[in-house]
Amino acid sequence: MSWIIDKLFSSVALSHFIVDILNGQRAVLLAYWSRPMGISNTLIGVVSTVYIVSAALAQPIFGHFADKYGPRWIVSGGVLWMGFWFSMAIFTPTSTALVYLVLASLGSGAFHPARAAQATTMGREQLVGRETTTTSIFFLFGQGGSFFGPLIGGPLLDRFGVMGLLPLVFLTMPVAGWAGWHLQKAHPFRMEGIIAQRTTFQFSTSLLTFVLIAVFLSWVQQNMVTFIPKYLADLGQSPSIYGFLSALFMGGYAIGNVIGGILSDKYGKAIVIRLAFLLGAIPLAVIPILGYHPLYYLLIPLSGFLTGSAYCVIIVLSQQYIQGGTGLVTGLVLGFMFSSGSLGALASGAIADHYGFIPVFYMTALICLMAGVISLRITTR
Repeated sequence: MSWIIDKLFSSVALSHFIVDILNGQRAVLLAYWSRPMGISNTLIGVVSTVYIVSAALAQPIFGHFADKYGPRWIVSGGVLWMGFWFSMAIFTPTSTALVYLVLASLGSGAFHPARAAQATTMGREQLVGRETTTTSIFFLFGQGGSFFGPLIGGPLLDRFGVMGLLPLVFLTMPVAGWAGWHLQKAHPFRMEGIIAQRTTFQFSTSLLTFVLIAVFLSWVQQNMVTFIPKYLADLGQSPSIYGFLSALFMGGYAIGNVIGGILSDKYGKAIVIRLAFLLGAIPLAVIPILGYHPLYYLLIPLSGFLTGSAYCVIIVLSQQYIQGGTGLVTGLVLGFMFSSGSLGALASGAIADHYGFIPVFYMTALICLMAGVISLRITTR
């Protein structure tokens, strides 16, 4: 796999890693700020929703620009934008920091479709027939960032407060420069035949099934990432503890994403998606039964591993139903998944304020189970 050590791919992977390290601070920061700023569970859900929806709405737009003009300035500019507004949030001791946090998300929205499209294009050219595998490797670096983000951020917050996150922000500058340098010769993404003229959708029952499982997967992920830290903070656990457990979920998610991509290329996409949801519902259902328990260190990453194994499979499967420029299509799919999950988290935050977190986690397990049942109808070609 010489493409893994290719300098262009390395710049893709490294920039994805740092962007999602910063994205991984969102839930930990909101939990940390919740007491001094008086942030309710509903407001955490609102801020998370606005953060993700803002990035989601930006993704198709920047994906289209990457198709038309190439990814260089969109990618490097997105990384720098994110670093700047995160630093503004860190230096702002009032609730205005929440606004700056949301503005930072636009950099993530610019980055993701262009970079994912670049990785997919490289996979098509170098590993024909294994696009799911190459796509999963690209997302591994981002999800690795989401894993290390709270894992590093929690202890830094514990010891130094929000100023401890500044070294992570400063990393965006050299990473953006590295990416911009190696993307000098990157061309606009290729679009073939009629696909170059417009984006089209193949409407069918299978498309509706795909839409529902994409929504449910994103909702499950956002519930876990957003509310596990706040739930444990309410139980009196330190940022180091809830940062670590939040990281374990994303670590399991990242590993599951790669394993799912490899298995789907070998055994088929449908079977991987079905097993991911039907088995993933089990640890999700046990988590609220136990309360805070040492088994969390097994159950939380296991739930991430199982549900995460469907992630890149769903993204690649979307190509059957949505055709168009690679950047635009990637932006549409990622934007839809991010925004739908964040809207689910908004509803979950309101439920947590009225009834507590335990019903939210039971609901998360039920959503996962429903996705597994619905996926029995999915067809792949």
